[in-house]
Amino acid sequence: MNGTLASPGAEHGRSTIAAGERRKARRTLLLLGLVCVLPVLVSYLMFYVWQPEGRVNNGTLLDPVSLPDSRLQGIGGQPELSRAGLQGHWTLLLAAPSICDSACARALYVSRQARLAQAREMDRVARVWLLTDGGKPAEGQVSGSSPADALHLVRADASWLAVLPPPASGSLAGTIYLVDPLGNVMMRFDDRLDVTEAARALTKDLQRLLKYSALGRGEQP
Repeated sequence: MNGTLASPGAEHGRSTIAAGERRKARRTLLLLGLVCVLPVLVSYLMFYVWQPEGRVNNGTLLDPVSLPDSRLQGIGGQPELSRAGLQGHWTLLLAAPSICDSACARALYVSRQARLAQAREMDRVARVWLLTDGGKPAEGQVSGSSPADALHLVRADASWLAVLPPPASGSLAGTIYLVDPLGNVMMRFDDRLDVTEAARALTKDLQRLLKYSALGRGEQP
């Protein structure tokens, strides 16, 4: 015979090396996962467990629920949106019909001002309007021409709307939901008639989250 049979010892050695490589690969994956999740966990701890100097959050904390995997149609030439497209940003999400009433207009204004108030950290905050009907917003309701107005318009579907806890008023219009960088809905800001106070409250909560979470820092939207 021209070939040679591998000894049991050699086979065992290769098996041991392969098992060691698999364990190393698993450890690497776990470490990468921890690096991605840890900054968000720290932010959650600052709200749910430890609040320095006795400060409290302004928004209503929710049991975090993941957004669905479905892809939403973009409006007015904007690209479609999925949960993966929100990852890496703190997202201010509004669900309202295309005919934007006064509550909807307040939510758009408050989310815009809160994002703008983050200054150099502004690009770490995204804004999304889930249109709950088949129409399009009237000209002048949204701009998109400046960084402060950057607003992703998409057509809502039932699965996305189902995970948004309704506010006390029962109406989604005027309510702003905060989505964490992993795609989980984790806070709700109910409509306020005083838009200045509402913007200040949202701004403060966002500033704290951005401070304790490194996700998205230095990245472009």
